[in-house]
Amino acid sequence: PSGLSPLLQSRYHQRGEGGHWAIDMGSLHDGARVSHSVSFLLGALLPTVLLFFLASDRLGEKLASISIPSLGNQNGPAHQQMSHANLISTHGSAQEKEVRAFPGLAELLPKVATDDRTVIITSVNEAWAAPGSLLDLFRGSFRDGEGIAHLLNHTLIVAVDAAAYRHCRRVHPHCYLLEAEATAMNLSSASDFMSDAYLELVWAKLELQQCVLQLGHNFLFTDVDVVWLRDPFRHIGVHADMAVSCDIYSGDADALDGNWPNTGFYYVKATGRTVEMMRRWRAARWRFPRDHEQAVFNQIKHELASADGGLRLRFQFLDTARFGGFCRLFRNDMARACTMHATCCFGLGKKLSDLRDVLRQWNNYSAMTPPERRNAKSAGWRVPAKCGTPDKRAPPGPGS
Repeated sequence: PSGLSPLLQSRYHQRGEGGHWAIDMGSLHDGARVSHSVSFLLGALLPTVLLFFLASDRLGEKLASISIPSLGNQNGPAHQQMSHANLISTHGSAQEKEVRAFPGLAELLPKVATDDRTVIITSVNEAWAAPGSLLDLFRGSFRDGEGIAHLLNHTLIVAVDAAAYRHCRRVHPHCYLLEAEATAMNLSSASDFMSDAYLELVWAKLELQQCVLQLGHNFLFTDVDVVWLRDPFRHIGVHADMAVSCDIYSGDADALDGNWPNTGFYYVKATGRTVEMMRRWRAARWRFPRDHEQAVFNQIKHELASADGGLRLRFQFLDTARFGGFCRLFRNDMARACTMHATCCFGLGKKLSDLRDVLRQWNNYSAMTPPERRNAKSAGWRVPAKCGTPDKRAPPGPGS
């Protein structure tokens, strides 16, 4: 039609006169209706609207309808776009069976989720859920942290055995029992790292997490041996499909090389691409049969981010200065810390001892007034007495 800019005219003729416009331009019968200046303004407006859309916080549901058109209905509210029915009908019978392996989960998640459909998830067995064990420390850290007690209301505790479920129900409102058929062995004891029971546990959690995404919920998974001190969501970028803590952080949050992810703490946005990521991650177990899920993820992270694989996932590697662990403490201080993870620590008793000391240090720090905090010689953590590795402190400088 006359009166359109050359670019719009070329797009119109490419689509054909019977084509459908993505935007209702009204009746463009002649050039008198739409001037070149109006066309220019529309051309400038569209990228602005797109940038505003992409910058919106918590874009999980909206990005799902953009990145994977096959997810079905793209009209209506975002929660309908990412609904259980839409996701399951699109991904087929194999994934439908996966969802059915977790009865009651679809009804429970909306009771736990935040307004933006995000659920915090941790998992426990009998040894970790027993009174005075890791679950009590984990929950207590939310109450001791800075303004994060409310996040407990959005935390789902997944019990992998009946005794753990009973312990959970005594202290927490949102508990889910991982049905016996979903796990192949007894997972109630404090399993040794890399034992068969340990591997079964970590892979079972991925299956449930995939189901959570299929049901249209973002999640932040945290190991139960992580104490929470401040709100971690403030430091998770809206661009990230997945944000993951690190054992070693390179200084570049986007770099695939140099960052060693730790999947004891990670956030995943609910989109069709992340559902497929979880499926590929689980499938890769058989390519690396003796590795745990963290090592497998590190092996395949380039594949998941690659355009060749079709996913183009965007990863954010979280700074160890805020999301710390016992493996490397020399970049951490209490003034910035959001979480502390009992990494490089083998044995339930050792974890409990050093995590209790972390909370004692934190409570002493929290009791200080702002001037006292500023005047304190150091807000650094003490070296764990029972956990950690020789690189817990900064390497010695020249001449030291």
